[in-house]
Amino acid sequence: MEAIIALSEKTVTLERNEFLKVKGSIDTNVYYVENGSLRIFILDDFEEQTIRFGYKNNLIASLDSFLTGKPSDFFIQAIKKTVVQIITKKQMDQFLKENDNATLWIQILQNLVVQQMEREVDLLTNSPKERYQRVLKRSPQLFQEIPSRYIANYLRMSAETLSRLKKS
Repeated sequence: MEAIIALSEKTVTLERNEFLKVKGSIDTNVYYVENGSLRIFILDDFEEQTIRFGYKNNLIASLDSFLTGKPSDFFIQAIKKTVVQIITKKQMDQFLKENDNATLWIQILQNLVVQQMEREVDLLTNSPKERYQRVLKRSPQLFQEIPSRYIANYLRMSAETLSRLKKS
């Protein structure tokens, strides 16, 4: 991971609620979160649906656009003041040509796929309580970094339900 982060030659600071990427844009970068937090979401009939979060020491991207070169349906927005390092597609492509770096990238992508599949299964088969407990176990830092209203949206429950679950 350090080798990927070391590729970055540019850092960007985003203020709270500022967008790193918007729907319809092509994203040719991967971002390493130095500090702060971001969310990836889509707009579904004027309702936001949170897909993923990124916070300190995470990589985040509009991966669909990064991999295909096509416009993305995703928004990436800072939840609070956030500093990200930018790694361009050109830098990544060069990095992947060297040594065993492609293996590292494949491992990162495989991990993302497994996480996404686990999340989909959670949403389709588990109760709100089970979803909350699984995310708490898998990513306890999430609850320190991300406001409850975004976590509730991510877990597909109301903020009130999440509040009750936290208390029980």
